[in-house]
Amino acid sequence: MTPARYLFLACFLVLSHLGAGQGIDRGRLLADIRYLSSPALEGRAPLTDGSRLAQEFIASRFKELGMMSQYKGFVQPFSIKERFPDKRTPFGANIVGFIPGASSDKLILVLAHFDHLGRKGEDLYLGADDNASGVSALLHIAEYFSNLRPAHSMMFAAVDAEEIGMLGSKALVADFPFPLEQIALVVNMDMISRSTTNRLYAVGTRHYPQLKPALEAVRATASIDLVMGNDGEQGGQDWTNSSDHTPFHREGIPFVYFGVDDHKDYHKPTDTFENIDPEFFFQATSLVLQFLLEIDSRGVD
Repeated sequence: MTPARYLFLACFLVLSHLGAGQGIDRGRLLADIRYLSSPALEGRAPLTDGSRLAQEFIASRFKELGMMSQYKGFVQPFSIKERFPDKRTPFGANIVGFIPGASSDKLILVLAHFDHLGRKGEDLYLGADDNASGVSALLHIAEYFSNLRPAHSMMFAAVDAEEIGMLGSKALVADFPFPLEQIALVVNMDMISRSTTNRLYAVGTRHYPQLKPALEAVRATASIDLVMGNDGEQGGQDWTNSSDHTPFHREGIPFVYFGVDDHKDYHKPTDTFENIDPEFFFQATSLVLQFLLEIDSRGVD
């Protein structure tokens, strides 16, 4: 590496890490989760008007950020006829944006599912923590990297139909616009806005121990308790196959899944904006951003 190249890289990394703590606009982050979990979006169940509004909201933000996409209008449609055989147009939709990297031919994929349970009888399941939180975080992390070109290319995918079998992430794996071998890492956020223990889990290091150093570096300065685990080590809980990172893991692609323990409002009508923890949510989002900056500078291998 030439001295000039080394100096450029060093300055890039310093500025990146200095900016990470200030990179998330707390007020806008909360405004986004409030909107995505509002009654107007009806719980974002697939094939509903609320789902369509969520898709349009996410795609419009990607467009505002000047992101690219390998899919027309940022939308990757996929069939969910197997679950809705009586519907005339049974298509889910992933919303996918792309930021080209400066130097690496590898990419980092950031995931969060935007669907929830919708309406059941008289009850409306708004899904603030599950998973308006992950999508709101994804939007703000995408905004950060759109203003600071990363070394790795970054793909941001808000995926549909997780609650009915991870159909969106399965469709993304099946129709990925690049060879799967180019994916260096999948980072999945699913439920990150509340914790009575101030604890955020990072799942996946039992399978991919090479990710531990970056997570340990982030944990050392975190304001919340980052715990590596819940991937079946020593007979504990195993979230390896519990969210949208799963189809990628089955292809041998490294992942980290950030999430919290199930809580009393999980999959209940009471999973609302009023029951999130705004400070924890802000800190969790900032932590995931810091981890991505760390990985972008270190690499995965």
